[in-house]
Amino acid sequence: MNTHHPIVERFLRYVSVDTKSDPTSNDTPSTKKQFDLAKLLKEELETLGLEDISLDDKCYLMASLPANTSKKGVPTIGFVAHMDTAPDMSGKDVKPRIVPFTGEAITLCEKEQILLSPAMFPEMNRYKGQELIVTDGHTLLGADDKAGVAAIMQMLHYFKEHPEIEHGTIRVGFTPDEEIGRGADFFDVEKFKADFAYTIDGGEIGELEYENFNAAGATIAIRGVNVHPGYAKGKMVNALLLAMELNSLLPPITPANTEGYQGFFHLIGIEGGVEDANVQYIIRDHDREKFEKMKEQLTQAVETINKRYPTAKCTLSMKDQYYNMREIVEPRMEIVNLASEAMQRVGVTPNIKPIRGGTDGSRLSFMGLPCPNIFAGGHNFHGRYEFIPIPSLIKSYEVVCEIAKLAAEQTK
Repeated sequence: MNTHHPIVERFLRYVSVDTKSDPTSNDTPSTKKQFDLAKLLKEELETLGLEDISLDDKCYLMASLPANTSKKGVPTIGFVAHMDTAPDMSGKDVKPRIVPFTGEAITLCEKEQILLSPAMFPEMNRYKGQELIVTDGHTLLGADDKAGVAAIMQMLHYFKEHPEIEHGTIRVGFTPDEEIGRGADFFDVEKFKADFAYTIDGGEIGELEYENFNAAGATIAIRGVNVHPGYAKGKMVNALLLAMELNSLLPPITPANTEGYQGFFHLIGIEGGVEDANVQYIIRDHDREKFEKMKEQLTQAVETINKRYPTAKCTLSMKDQYYNMREIVEPRMEIVNLASEAMQRVGVTPNIKPIRGGTDGSRLSFMGLPCPNIFAGGHNFHGRYEFIPIPSLIKSYEVVCEIAKLAAEQTK
């Protein structure tokens, strides 16, 4: 049992802080409570004796662990994690529990019979005999990405306790608002001064990712025509029905029926009434050419509705959010190989796969900081069924340590 590993206590401390981000806010950070965790981490960094500690007014926290090797040319490596949790579910008053997993369903809330079951989540069976950290069924857990935060902080603690282990300069960065697509908005790459970096923001043990979706967000404002329904023949144009018709014009590729490299249109919101409605989509594909075609398909669908219903009006607003970092990272495959070898050295089998999502690293890569993504160990992010096996959390920390060690060892 690994219950008493120090990273567990650290992780539980971090998830107790509510850092839920808010996509409706125009501020950075989108919620002031993200500063609560940032200030806690800053105090811990100061206690550890790190250098160049800075917490800016946008809630970006950075610090340095200086090199302790006389070797020349050891790369400066960055490790990045985000502090916010997803707006999909509450992150307030998280009540985590450590539960030995025997293979049977875990009761999260007995009163409401909320169960975390391998029948629903068969991947749980890989962790039979391990201890899992779970929720009480009423909040998310926050392993996305407080497990990554904990792994980085525990790594710093390890190197401070073991000054005899050689490493180059290590830069750490903690960002706000990643969950709402703004985590890299004000990240100062020049100030960070790393040769390359890793986000510790992946899922299950072994994940190593340097490919992600190209991503766009789209909003369609629909203005219909509303008249008394008793006298509506030939006059009414119901905005809600137009939204449904618009959706029917798109290819039937959704998150529920795609996997691997397949992209999707994801309808994430419809609100309004007969006269006015608002429709929101996210668009994803790994292939840039297919991604551009999907955006054109949505544009054509809107144009088709406008032609069919000249008395109504659909107005499309669409914005690219991030791109596939593969084109930036692939020419620097030694970065991926370094992480892969580090995993193998601590007994983890690398699982190199495309991210069906994005990370801060995708945008940071295009900002000049090549930044693959490494597992933090959790499952079922963003909801009540989120869990993290304790051995996976520990291995994430061990991999981060090993990357820094290995980079120094390999430098001649």
